[in-house]
Amino acid sequence: MGETRAALNAGNCGRVEREPSPFRTILMMAFWAVAMPIAALIGVPWTYLTKDVRFLYKSCMWGAFTGVRLAGVRVQTLGLEEIDPARTYIFMSNHISNLDPPIMLPLIPRQTSVMVKKELFRVPILKTIMLTGALVPVDRGNREAGIAAVRDAVNAIRGKGLNMTIYVEGKRSYDGKLLPFKKGPFYLAEECKVPVVPITISGTEDVMPKRRFGIRPGLVTVRFHDPIEPEQFGTREELMVKVRAAINSGLPAELQE
Repeated sequence: MGETRAALNAGNCGRVEREPSPFRTILMMAFWAVAMPIAALIGVPWTYLTKDVRFLYKSCMWGAFTGVRLAGVRVQTLGLEEIDPARTYIFMSNHISNLDPPIMLPLIPRQTSVMVKKELFRVPILKTIMLTGALVPVDRGNREAGIAAVRDAVNAIRGKGLNMTIYVEGKRSYDGKLLPFKKGPFYLAEECKVPVVPITISGTEDVMPKRRFGIRPGLVTVRFHDPIEPEQFGTREELMVKVRAAINSGLPAELQE
């Protein structure tokens, strides 16, 4: 615990810029604009011919993470050594910044599916990549579509053996404090009966605050909590309480409930 606190303090002391810099965001996006089409140019035909998405997936994850690092963001990972790469999990995380996915998803062992806004599926090339990767479209304002999303997620986990990563609040928090949780992820956990891993991401609320385009260099911590095994779930409500308590415990003291 002392080492973690020291690392966080060192990260805070090491900051050079206090105001978010649009230049850093532009640098990150420029790298993505070059790297992702190259990955798609090679990976999409390869995936189409071999029906194997691993090369494309790994290339995209590498590009996402590298772009964030180029913007000056350092990442500290805690608890990942407790996650067995051979098992299938549902990862449930808080959500505070647009930087959360490109930081967190590349850290997850093996391929993970993700629930994403259906609007992103309107982009032709991106749609092809996301469908190939078994990503699940979600319409936040449509209850029936939400049920269909859970059904697609069950297929990704059971049918394809993928992990599933879900932002359980359904949207980004303005101040880094936890919002109410959506019920869908817990129906999914109950249906699939695979271990649930709560994840706390902290620091991105400072590195790239919500509704800010700029990025300031700094340290982001991604904490993987101990898996909650299916026999430990209890009811859906009890599982929700356990997941919330775990995620909340990893937040900075001033953001905890």
